Amino acid sequence: MRPGGITRRTAEELAALRRAGRVVAEMHERTRAALRPGTTTGELDRIGRQVLAERGATSNFLGVGGTYPAVICASPNEVVVHGIPGHRVLEEGDIVSVDCGAVVDGWHGDAAYTAGVGAISDEARHLIEATEAALDAAVAHMVAGRHLGDVGHAVESVVEAAGLHVVDGYTGHGIGRAMHEPPNVPNVGRPGRGLRLRAGNVLAIEPMVATGTPDTATLIDGWTVVTVDGSWAAHAEHTVAVTDDGPQILTLP
Repeated sequence: MRPGGITRRTAEELAALRRAGRVVAEMHERTRAALRPGTTTGELDRIGRQVLAERGATSNFLGVGGTYPAVICASPNEVVVHGIPGHRVLEEGDIVSVDCGAVVDGWHGDAAYTAGVGAISDEARHLIEATEAALDAAVAHMVAGRHLGDVGHAVESVVEAAGLHVVDGYTGHGIGRAMHEPPNVPNVGRPGRGLRLRAGNVLAIEPMVATGTPDTATLIDGWTVVTVDGSWAAHAEHTVAVTDDGPQILTLP
C-alpha cells in the first residue's frame, strides 16, 4: 500500500475474501426465505448463527464495540442501521434491512439487503429499488483509475434522482483482515476526487437511503440508528473488489 492509498490484495487474498463473502451470501439467502409476517428479528439472528456454525465461520458483528449482542443487524422501517435483533415481530407491509458479516480464516465479508415483508406499498418498493440501484451504480465505478469520489457521486446521483435522501454521517469502508479498515467510503462525492482505485482494492459499499429527512438519532441502547422524523430507510451493501477484469462482488452466492 502506498502512503495515503488503499491496501491492495493479492489473488490469493481475494479468493480468501470470496470464501467469507459466500458465507454472507448464504446468510442473506436463508434470512430472506424466513421473511414473512409473524417472524421476529431474533429468529433472523438465529438463522444467521446457524449458517455461521454450519460453514465453520465466525461472526465479525458479535461483540463488536465490546457490546453488540448479535451476529446480524435487523433494522425495520424507520431503523436505518444497527438494529439489534430481538422480540420485534415483523408485520405485513414492513420493510427490514438485514446486515450480515462472517469471518473465514481471518478474512472478512460484510453485506446487507432490504426486503419487504409480505405486500408492501409502492413508496416502500421505490425506496428499496432506488437503494439497490444506487449500490449497482457505485459498483460500476469500482474500476482501476476511478476515484472514491466517483463511487460516492454515483450513489448520490441515483438517490437524488429518485427523490430520496442519502442518510447523513454513515459510510462504507475498506475491508480485509478487519471488518472496518481505511478508507471511509462516503455515499456522496465529486467525480475525479479522492483516492484513486487500483486493482486489488476491496471496499464495502453501502448506500443508506431515507424517504424523509437524512438526519438520524441513536437510541438509548447505543446501537439502533433511526430517522429523526420516523420516515422509512433502506440499506444495501456488498463487499466489492477492483480487479483487472472489472468490479468483482465478493458477497454473492
